[in-house]
Amino acid sequence: MSTPSSTSILPAPGSRFPNIAFKWAAGLAAAMIIVLIILVGWELYAGSRLSLSKFGAGFLWSSEWDPVAEKYGALPFIFGTLVSSLLALLIAVPLGVATALFLTELAPMRMRQPITMAIEMLAAVPSVIFGLWGIFVLIPWLRDHLFVWLKHTLGFLPLFQGPIYGVSMLAAGVIIAIMILPIVTSISREILRSVPNLQREAAYALGATRWEVLRIAVLSYARRGLFGAAILGLGRALGETMAVTMVIGNRPQISASLFAPGYTLASVIANEFTEATTDLYLSSLFELGLVLLAVTILVNIAAQIMLKGITGSVSSKVA
Repeated sequence: MSTPSSTSILPAPGSRFPNIAFKWAAGLAAAMIIVLIILVGWELYAGSRLSLSKFGAGFLWSSEWDPVAEKYGALPFIFGTLVSSLLALLIAVPLGVATALFLTELAPMRMRQPITMAIEMLAAVPSVIFGLWGIFVLIPWLRDHLFVWLKHTLGFLPLFQGPIYGVSMLAAGVIIAIMILPIVTSISREILRSVPNLQREAAYALGATRWEVLRIAVLSYARRGLFGAAILGLGRALGETMAVTMVIGNRPQISASLFAPGYTLASVIANEFTEATTDLYLSSLFELGLVLLAVTILVNIAAQIMLKGITGSVSSKVA
């Protein structure tokens, strides 16, 4: 019985077309993302030309925002965006990673699915609902309890000094943290589930305790993915609008106290876009949108650089 030749199992020349078509379609889809970002950036640049020509680079570090006098500066909004997002990450990332670690490594099987469903439901809540809840439930509790305790305990720090209004930068950070918590938790959970069981078994075989297995075999192996989950949460935090607008106080000022009201780039655009009655006012809001896009891109680039540094340091330690 003759065996088929090797050439008989090769695909016919015509059958390569689907592979080539799929390759070009996938490449086109990837290119469209880049094109979309460029188009958004160009539209924001075109709308902000008047502001760019009038204020120049001084727009970025000017603290004055006075539509009556037609003087505009983005520094208070950049400050509010970065500080509120950083506060949200400081709260949400440890909670999200700890929750994901509990669900994948410690929780009984019967508890994992109900908790996971609750997290997914939290992610589906609209932003405006979080804002309403923040106004009527969260802010009164923060103002009457947590902020008072922080001022009494840590009042020697500039971060926790000054009058307590309720609406504040810290309140915005807390509400953003609640909103990005499902994203960080869900992605961290999938990352931790992808850690091979061989990692755990090898650590146990070497006599490691359960905590050492979690710290060395699981968290160290998943460090890069967990960092990526934090970056995705940061992307959501930077662009959050409605809930932040309702709880941050909307005051264009820079203050060292987290109890003071603030403003973010997304909030000022949402609040004042319909009120822009002059071309310069409207152009300044477009420039704020351009700044927000640039901040988001720069933060992600910095995160990628940090991620490469983390990966490189881990590789050198292993070597």
